[in-house]
Parts: sequence; C-alpha cells; structure tokens
Amino acid sequence: MLANVKHLHMRIKNNSQRICTLLFIFFSLFQTLVAQSQTVTGKVVDAQGNGVPGATVSVRGSNAATQTGNDGTFTIQAPNTATLVVTSVGFGTQEIAASNAATVTLQATSLNLNEVVVTGYGTARRRDLTGSVATVREKDFNKGVITSPDQLIQGKAAGVLVINNTGQPGGSTTVRIRGTSSIRSGNQPLFVVDGVPLSGGSARPGGRGGDFGSDGGNPLNFINPNDIANIEILKDASATAIFGSRGANGVVLITTKRGQSGVPQLDISASTGLSNIVKRLEVLDANEYRQALKDYGLTTGDFGGNENAFDAITRTSITQNYNVALGGGSENGRYRISAGYLDQQGIIETSALKKITASLTSNFRFLESKKLGLDVNILVTQTNERIAPISSFVGFTGNLISQALQWNPTHSLRKPNDSIWIDPAVGATTINPLAQLAYFNDKANLNTVIASISPSYRITKELEYKFIYSANRQVGTRRGQVNRLLNAQGIEGRGVAFVSNQEQTNQQITNTLNFNKPLTSNINLNAVIGHEWLTFDSRGNSMSGQDFTNVGLNYYDVLQYTTQNSRGISSFASPTTELQSFFGRAIVNIMDRYLITGTIRADGSTRFGENNKYGYFPSVGLAWNVSNEDFLKTNDIINNLKLRLSWGKTGNQEFPSGASLNRFGFGQQSISQSNYGNEDLKWETSTTTNAGIDFSIIKNRFSGSVDYFYKKTTDVLFEQNIVQPAPGGRIWINLPGYVLNKGVEIMLTGGLMRSRDVNWNLMVNASFLQNTVEGLAGFYETGALRGQGFSNVRGQRLISGQPLNVWYLRKFEGIDKGTGQSVYTDQGNTLFYSGSPNPKMLLGLSSDFNYKKLTATVNMNGTFGHYLFNNTAASVLGIGNLGTRNIAKAIIGTGVTEAISNAPAPSTRNLEKGDYLKMANATLSYRIGNIGKSIRNLNISLTGQNLFVITKYTGFDPEVNTDAGVNGIPSLGVEYIPYPSARTILLGLNFSL
Repeated sequence: MLANVKHLHMRIKNNSQRICTLLFIFFSLFQTLVAQSQTVTGKVVDAQGNGVPGATVSVRGSNAATQTGNDGTFTIQAPNTATLVVTSVGFGTQEIAASNAATVTLQATSLNLNEVVVTGYGTARRRDLTGSVATVREKDFNKGVITSPDQLIQGKAAGVLVINNTGQPGGSTTVRIRGTSSIRSGNQPLFVVDGVPLSGGSARPGGRGGDFGSDGGNPLNFINPNDIANIEILKDASATAIFGSRGANGVVLITTKRGQSGVPQLDISASTGLSNIVKRLEVLDANEYRQALKDYGLTTGDFGGNENAFDAITRTSITQNYNVALGGGSENGRYRISAGYLDQQGIIETSALKKITASLTSNFRFLESKKLGLDVNILVTQTNERIAPISSFVGFTGNLISQALQWNPTHSLRKPNDSIWIDPAVGATTINPLAQLAYFNDKANLNTVIASISPSYRITKELEYKFIYSANRQVGTRRGQVNRLLNAQGIEGRGVAFVSNQEQTNQQITNTLNFNKPLTSNINLNAVIGHEWLTFDSRGNSMSGQDFTNVGLNYYDVLQYTTQNSRGISSFASPTTELQSFFGRAIVNIMDRYLITGTIRADGSTRFGENNKYGYFPSVGLAWNVSNEDFLKTNDIINNLKLRLSWGKTGNQEFPSGASLNRFGFGQQSISQSNYGNEDLKWETSTTTNAGIDFSIIKNRFSGSVDYFYKKTTDVLFEQNIVQPAPGGRIWINLPGYVLNKGVEIMLTGGLMRSRDVNWNLMVNASFLQNTVEGLAGFYETGALRGQGFSNVRGQRLISGQPLNVWYLRKFEGIDKGTGQSVYTDQGNTLFYSGSPNPKMLLGLSSDFNYKKLTATVNMNGTFGHYLFNNTAASVLGIGNLGTRNIAKAIIGTGVTEAISNAPAPSTRNLEKGDYLKMANATLSYRIGNIGKSIRNLNISLTGQNLFVITKYTGFDPEVNTDAGVNGIPSLGVEYIPYPSARTILLGLNFSL
C-alpha cells in the first residue's frame, strides 16, 4: 500500500515537473511569440521636425523592413528588445531600440556612400561609381514658378549651364553639359524620365507669316516639376556610354515620385504670386526727348504728349499653381496619383500659359515569392499658350518690344475717343505697340501622353529580368491671325491667318537582365545587359491665307474666304527613325577598394548611311577607394577619399531624320530634290577622358569633388550646299577637324552649423571651361544680327583656332568729337575676332539655414568670361531715331555729341561682357506642423524669384540667348528685343491629410 502511495506520489511529482516544464516552455514561447508579433509604430523626422518620407526602417539581424509614409510614419512587426536601423538618402544612419521608436530624428549628411544612384538601365551604390555623376534631390531644387525640369537644376551641378532664353511663360532653355560640342547637330542633353528616353523635340507647331512669336517653347513643359523626386546628371563617358549614340551631350535622368507603404495620404500644395519686369531699358521720357530735340536743333517730333509705351504693354501678372497627390499601398502594391494646374500670366499683356497635368505611378509584387513585379506609369498633360507677338526674326519694323521702346514719348498711344492710333504722325511704318497687341491673336495647344508598362521577374536572388514598353504621343495645334487694320507691311488692308497641326509618336521596347552578386568574399559584380528598340515618327500640316474682311469672326476659322493666290498649304512626314541597340555594363568591386566599370553599346540607326549603320561606343572607368585602405581607416579626419579615372566614346545623332537619304520637296504640281544622300555619313563621336577625386572629412560634414575632363568631338555632322556646277541642293557630311572642350569642375558641400535647433548648409560649385575648334577647312558663319542697318549681317564664325561661335566684328574705337561719326580700326574695312560667347566659368551657390521651425533657402547662379552682343542697343535705340522714334538715354549727355547721321553698324561697340551673378530664388518657410487630427505637416513659404542681378551688361538680362542661327548653324549670346525676364514674389502652402 505504502509502495503504491509512494509510486503515485512519484508519478504526480514527475507529472507536475513535466507540466511545470511544459508551462514554462509554453509561457516562454508565448512571450517570444508576443515579442515577435509586437507592432512598433513611430515617425522619422529631420532636424527641423519634418517627416522624412521613404526612409527605410529595418530590424537588425532579420529581414523585416518597411518604409515610412509621406509624413514619415511607419509600422513594423518587431520584438520589443530589437534594434531598429533607420536609413534615408541624404541622412546619416540611426539605430534605436524598438521600445524607444516613437520618434526617430535623422541628421542630414552631405554624403551618403550607400545611397542608390540611378545610372541608366540599372542602379548602383554611390561608393561604386567610377564616372562623374551629380545628384540633385527634391529638397535642393530651385524654388519659384518652375515650368520645366531643367529649371530645377540651374546652378546646382558643376559643368551644367542652363539659360532661360526668354521670359515668355513656358519659354525655351539652353542646356549645356561641359560646353558646346557640335557645330550643326543638337547640343541639348538626352533627358530620360523613369527609364523612357525622350526625343528632344516637341509637337508644338511654329507660326507662319506675320512675325508671330518665334520661341519654340520648352519640350519638357509637359512634366510637372512637383512630381519629380530627384535628378541625376551623367557627365563623363563612363556614365553616359550606356546611352551610346545619344549620350555625347550628357544625360539627365529624371525620377518621379512613388507611392509609399501605409495608409492613403493626400498631399496638397498651392501657391500664388505676382510678377513684374526685372529691368527696363533706359529710354528718354517726354521731357528728355523734347530737350534732345532742342539740343539737336530739330523743330519736328514733339507732339505735346507724355507717354510711356513700355508701361502700356506690361503688367503685374498673377500666377496660380495647385497640386494634389494621393499615395499609399502595401509592400505588395504601391500607387501615387497626382494632378496639377498652373495658370501663369505673362508680364507682357495677353501672354499666358495654362498647364493641366495628371499622372499615375504604381508598382506591384505578385506570387508568394514576390518575384513577379509590374510597374505601370501614365502621364497626361495639356498646355495652352497665348503667345506674345515677339519674334526674333524681324527687321527694321521690329516686334512688340522694339515698338514700345521706340515709341515717341510725346505722341499719345490712343486717340481722344480712346481708340488706338494707326498710322500716327510719327510715320506710317511705325507700329503702335497697343495695336500690335490688339490685332495679334496667337494660340498654341499641346496634348502629351506618356505611358509605360514594365513587368519584371527575379529569376534568382541575384538575377532579374525587366521589360519596358513605352509610348509617347504628342499632338499640337496652333492658330494665329493678324488683323487687316494693323499698319504692318504686307498685312495692312489684307490681314493674315494660319492653322498648323503637328504630331509625334515615339515608342520604346527595352529588355534587360540585371545581375548583382558577391562572387567571393572580396569581389562583387553588378552587371546589366540589354537590347533596346526605339522609333520616332513626326508629321504635320499647315494652312494659311490672306485678304480677309472683318465680319466678327476669327480669320483662322474662315481660311476658305481668302483669295486663291494668297493661300498656302503644306504638309510633311519625316522619315521614321529607328534605333536598335545592344548594350552591357559591368561594375566590379574588389575588396570595396578597387572599382572597375566597363560599358559597351552598339547602336544601329536609320539616320546614317548604308555603310555606317552601326556605331560602337565603349568606355572604361577605374576608381580607388583610398579611405578603405588600412593606412586611412583609423584616421579621424578623412572619412572618404576616392580617385577616379575614365575614358570612353559617345555619339550624337541629333540631326534631321532622313539626312543620309535622297529627299525631295513637293511644290504645287512640282517635285525637286532638296537633299542628296550620303551612304558614308556616320556618327558624330565624342571621346572623353575624365579624372576625378571625391572626398569627405570630419564625420562627412564637409564633402566635395574635383574633376578634370578632356572631350574631343570628331566626324562633326554638317549640312552644306553642293558645290557648283553640280545640281543645286544640300548634303550632310562629316567635317574634318574637331571640337575640343576641356575644363575643371569643383563641387563643395558643407554643414557649417549642426545642432538640435540650428542647421546651416552651404553648397558651392564652379566650372572652368575652354572651347576651341581645330582642323576645320575654311569657315562657316552664323549669329544673324538684325534690325535697321543690319541687313544680311552675321557676327559669328566657326573657324580653326578659335572657340565655337567666336565674335567676328569691326573694332569700335569711339565717336569722333569733330564729326560725331563712329571710328573703327582700319576704317571698318577689317573685321577682328573679338571674344567668345561661351562662358569660361560657371558658378552656383546654394545655402539653407534652419532655426527650429523656420527655414531660409538661397540659390544663386552666374556665368563669367564671355561676351554678349546687345543687338537691341545696336539697331533699335540708335541716335538716328531722334525726331521720329525714341532713343537710348545712354547716348545722350556723354560729353561727345553723336551725329544723327551716324549709321548703326555691327561692331564691338555693342559687344559687352556677359558676366553676372543672379539671386535666382530665395525662400523663407515656416513649419506650423499638425493641426488637429486631420491636417499634418502644414508649411507656409514666401519665395522671391529673380530678385536681383549683379552685372555690367546693359541689356534686359545677361541670361539670354535669342535665336540667331543661320542655315541651321546655332548661335549663342545674341540679345535682340527678347521677351523680358520677370521678378516674382510667391506665397505657398502645403500640407497632408
């Protein structure tokens, strides 16, 4: 019995121990499970308390990770004892215990070597780059009224020149990366938006007859700058060779914003502003004009009035800009839908730009393994322009700007009954600028759709296949008319009208394989191979006519009413351009110290002759991460030191489609050959050598880079007339000789002050450039100078031993005190090379200062060492106008009396230094923060744009480039009665819901 009791006791004891052990294990597992399934929420902010979107939050030691939403918030499953690692581009890494993750503050850093950089058909860590690549992030973009992406980066990267050619809303820009390389073909860089390369052109039609506005507009206007996340600028051949025949002028990669994981968030921004003219040219007012008439003994020309014609055509304009974006999703699928509306009045009466944009970006992951991906992007834009009658191709009658400048200030613009003067007493060929505004009507409309679909499949952890199909469709229309009442030659009593239509369709198919894997413990390979097929189609038509009657209808709506012999009709269809490419790139990282990048691309294009269909563009880049060597690892000063060296070839095919073919022009029942084919026509090739150094010191607080480049462009594409006695026509050839660009680029960034409440950062970039032409047989002329006394005058040459577009002019020595006539060296019989329009130095300055919730940002840019020709002063406001038209104030009271008979002539008299430093934009913003439970991250800002310019240039704006090209040869540095620049004050508001 006792034995049984003891046995039972032992069983109970053993079972109790087992039960306790099981309970202990159960509770331990329960606690572990609870800990593993615990939801950790928090927010990632910068030093000013602003939410940081897109930051990566991961659990150290596991694969668990997420990204912050647009307001910086995140949710992640993690043990309470875990450590969270938080990283974001442009910020230092922060580690924090999950239990303390309510708020994670990241400090901005001037360098993030682990930052992923878009390199074209793939990505790479910044530390692995061997080429020259500049990154401009959203927080560093220029502020103000921005209509296109290129304006965001003006002054932001060394070696990059951006000129706003005109003040017209939506006007064109000139963009040069490391100088001008081509004589006849395009010099603009290649722009790529989310992997879709753009054609560089636009379907916006030009005007026809009647001196309609001649600026071609900006082909990038369809992109909403508010949708852009960052911009990468690829400058040397190691970076651009992957784009082969289109990379010679540099490549600009635009990445748009993406949706972030989390609950849906609505981002709203709105701004409104006022704009006025930056600078008025000094002409005589009515009293000064009367005094000048008296001083010169003129008894006519005083009509007793007091008029300011320039005030009459300008205004304080209003700009409104509204943007809204909805984003959200999960790790399996993210989306962002955005819409924008811009309504920008021009400072010239009647001119305006309205732009409506909408976009969808989305990416999805399928299958349990998440190996199958799909990206879908759609961008839709409509732009509507009212274009001012400001043409750069006018002669002595001028355009709206010259008509206002020249208007006799003693003559009224309106009659006593308030109607507009026509054929005033100051001369039948003098056009009243108010009449020019009233009787011109010029409208352009452009609709753009870019759609892309990109499935991808991760074959293994290291290997991914990606397919892209994109279509870019643009349809443009333009309607213009000039009323028969305007007293313009060829218009008065007749009128003129036109309707033009143009369309472009571009398609892309790209297949790539990306491989990224450590081959050994010391060697990592990041490689891509691919095939690409691109097509570009462009066609259009136009109708015009004259001899209308004013019956209350728009002329362009009743073109059939015109006289038969005044009607014109034309249409065109450019030969389809096809580009087939094979490419590959490999980046080898050895021990995180030695880097090798090799790239090759083979391009076959229908633009080239049968004997040169394919071009081959190789490059190689080497880099040494010196700071990872043992002798620098333990130092406390140098955090990063990299030496780079690269060499490679890139091409240029930016010239008319079908240039290598026999082409014919069609007239009324007639056909004539306009272009003779050239089977040997080949690629224009740029060979670039680049040496650079990247560095950062004092805990990455200060960083920078220095690059030297040597770029030689050979086989220069050129169109020329066929030498007689051969049949008349034109032919494209490859010129002998070459264009050389070389220079040094310096970029420095520093955190001058860093604390919890105060942060001050400064960025400076400077470029020193040299441009020459060598080995060219003979010379070519361009730089058309226009206006009274400038008929068929060209002021620039392309000739060996000189920079591109060198000025070639008479040398002005002054005004003869005895005769009042201009004195020229050698009586003006000899012309001299007189300087370059190409800047020798580019400068960019940016600074941001933060104090608690207050932020001040300043952006400046400038160019130096070049000369501009002030064609406005030369031919519009000369002394010969006195008695009928107005003159420049600067030519009166100089101590030397210039004779009225002193005829204007192209000379160095009006060649001026173009040096300037401009306060491009300055912003003061205040972060109010959250209001209640709905409004988050409320921010209010005040921005000034084009606040002031430091310059000795006497024209409207030293940042100018009026189209003065001749026979397709571009010019640079001419100012001829352009649309003036505007100064804008903008009030902005943005918040999230």
